[in-house]
Amino acid sequence: MKRRVVRVLLRDGRVVFADDGARFSTLSAAPWLGGEPTGETFSGDAVARQLTPVAPGKIVCVGRNYAAHAAELGNEVPEEPLLFMKPTSSLLDPGGTIELLPASLSERVEHEVELGVVVGRRLKRSTIEECAAGVFGYTIVGDITARDLQRREKQWTRGKGADTFCPVGPAVVRGIDASALGVRCFVDGALRQDGTTAHMLVKPPALLAFIAEAMTLEPGDLVVTGTPAGVGPLVHGNRVRFEVDELGVLELDVREPALAPRSACVA
Repeated sequence: MKRRVVRVLLRDGRVVFADDGARFSTLSAAPWLGGEPTGETFSGDAVARQLTPVAPGKIVCVGRNYAAHAAELGNEVPEEPLLFMKPTSSLLDPGGTIELLPASLSERVEHEVELGVVVGRRLKRSTIEECAAGVFGYTIVGDITARDLQRREKQWTRGKGADTFCPVGPAVVRGIDASALGVRCFVDGALRQDGTTAHMLVKPPALLAFIAEAMTLEPGDLVVTGTPAGVGPLVHGNRVRFEVDELGVLELDVREPALAPRSACVA
């Protein structure tokens, strides 16, 4: 398959398709749903900014899929893929701002750069070979994590599922070999993470097959495949740059949480 780039643009919320960074074609629907070019084309210069290039029904993430990352946090490598989920409300557009949590909830929010897999067809108890054929494309994902909150709760939902904790982009890329892509994170220009997908313990097709044993993966779903070593803290004012070879660059700002009245839980 020839390399293809798919982007979602803010110009009017329409899904568009591009062979390169210059010309875009409007699609009739998301490409993983069979959308076709409508014949309308325009220049990337006409775009105000990008949106997340995905619209997943669910976001399934994999923990400790790189041995060095498991070791740096003092964890054992799991015997089988360790799964958790992020809500779609955690999605953040390219160029957006990661919002830290209030200090009463978390005092250590960290970056994790990851390869994301966009599902292209329905997968239910599918073979590894079927799952390999069912990959629509790849994108960059930031698994932003409130590390102290993650550690003190048995479930990782709050520590990894807060608003803005799943930046994705800048594009979905098709037709590439994802087996040995460089994966990097820079904070204020300093290199923090520098790994390769070749060091994944479980590769994407096998991850999809493992997930699809228990839950059906639908077209457009996003699977986030784990992070290499080098995770570290984010603080107000940081500029984060996530890079994955062939997939571009995802840049984000970091700020303190917006002030808002705290609501009480009512039984």
